[in-house]
Amino acid sequence: MREPDFNERYSRQIRLPRIGEKGQARLAESSVFIVGMGGLGSPVALYLAAAGVGRMRIADFDQVDESNLQRQIIHSHSDIGELKAYSAANSLRALNPSIEVETLDYSLDYADFMAHSRDIDLIIDCTDNFPTRFELNEVSLQTKTPLVCGAAIRWDGQVTAFDPRDEKSPCYQCLYPNKNIASATCAMEGVVAPLVGVIGTMQAMEAVNILLGDGQLHGIVWLFDASSMAWQKMKLPKNPNCPACSNRDRA
Repeated sequence: MREPDFNERYSRQIRLPRIGEKGQARLAESSVFIVGMGGLGSPVALYLAAAGVGRMRIADFDQVDESNLQRQIIHSHSDIGELKAYSAANSLRALNPSIEVETLDYSLDYADFMAHSRDIDLIIDCTDNFPTRFELNEVSLQTKTPLVCGAAIRWDGQVTAFDPRDEKSPCYQCLYPNKNIASATCAMEGVVAPLVGVIGTMQAMEAVNILLGDGQLHGIVWLFDASSMAWQKMKLPKNPNCPACSNRDRA
């Protein structure tokens, strides 16, 4: 149910022709599954809560550590030792008490991802490892749920999206065909703090576009070099021989 100040809270978005009252109501009725409440998941979740996305399922099995606070802005110093899923949920409810937040505080496997993706509108990958990214890609394909992906390490970031409802859309494995690709993490390599905010905010923006029915990034990868403040746009065609998506419409 909408709170009495619905129009006032979201007035700056409702004024936009692409949103209006109808679009804002659509956001309020939407649901997202955000995997990872770290550097990327923090701005994604905060901005989608602020924008009025009605139902958010957030997943993270880790605890807040002091080293996280350099970039994971959804958590605070007093949250150290708390499970990130609960710390994040508290921040989201404090920001917007009208939204519904569901927490998953354990390590999810493929079956869990499948089960928790069947009743939502959008999956948002805010993880830092390739095995989980490949699993979420497969879940996206199997459930035909759009997927927004972000990555950030050192001074470099990228953001893209995939929409399996569109037969021309590539998938994550079109971008990374080799599942044996080695992972590097922020803990190993480091990351400059605002970079995850830039990439996470881009993920949140594309999430809003998709939820409004106007996604922009399937088939596009934006690459960002924070050290030179340079963006590069790369077109990503669907790979006709992709082991993940090339035969999905024939199954």
